Amino acid sequence: MTLDYSIRPAARSGHRTLPESLSVLNGRQDRVEVRYGLPAEPGWVTCGSVLATPDAFGRWRASLARWLRDQYDDAPDQTTAGYVMTWYLGVPAYVGALLFHHERRVPSLRPADLAFRTAYPRPHPGSVAVLSPAFACLPDDPAAGRPDVVVAPDDAALAAILRGRFIAHAKRFVDVYAPQVRLGRRTLWAAATDALDSALWQAGRCGGDAGAGALDAALVLEDGVKPLTSGSTMRTVDGEWTRRRESCCFHYLLERGEGACGTCPRVLPRR
Repeated sequence: MTLDYSIRPAARSGHRTLPESLSVLNGRQDRVEVRYGLPAEPGWVTCGSVLATPDAFGRWRASLARWLRDQYDDAPDQTTAGYVMTWYLGVPAYVGALLFHHERRVPSLRPADLAFRTAYPRPHPGSVAVLSPAFACLPDDPAAGRPDVVVAPDDAALAAILRGRFIAHAKRFVDVYAPQVRLGRRTLWAAATDALDSALWQAGRCGGDAGAGALDAALVLEDGVKPLTSGSTMRTVDGEWTRRRESCCFHYLLERGEGACGTCPRVLPRR
């Protein structure tokens, strides 16, 4: 993908620790509360425990179904599966994208090292926590000499670390979730691709520069490294950034919904 856009260097992290970096990022965006360490408040679960608990996704979908029936008088099975698919994959994608875009750092994205808490009454992940102090960074990061830090030689290498860590987490999710839902593995990997592409876009937007987020998305997704299903689909239309989704959330199945999303592959031609 070729983007006609000038590159703006990422803001450097100074002498901030990873918890301090997350605190700064929490003040720059309001999509999700981002924290460090597992909070003592009730409702928090690690991604690892969700993936290891056989009925965790079933209970999550049941909670979502109650909300959907309250809002739309309907809760199709594929819609609850699609929403939870999108929401779960957004946890490692968004925290990874925020730190990569704004700090040029990549945290551990292992399921054991991430936690989240769902909001109420709409049970999306409203808060996310990073549990490990380890991260990857560039050579000019002041933390580059620490024993728990991996140093990447350049932006492309750091992007590859983010991509690899996200794919490893997404694979665990796909292996656990696929047998539970009537969604093919290609659909699940398409959703993973969407999660990472969209998260980098949102990271740029919350910094006031969607174009910079698009550049990072193109760098991280490259030309669609397998098992991701495509490179970044971000582009400008009439001067505004948009993207085409690779996957469907099945919101259109709700009779009282608003039909297909504007970025849905069901309504936009592939290019």
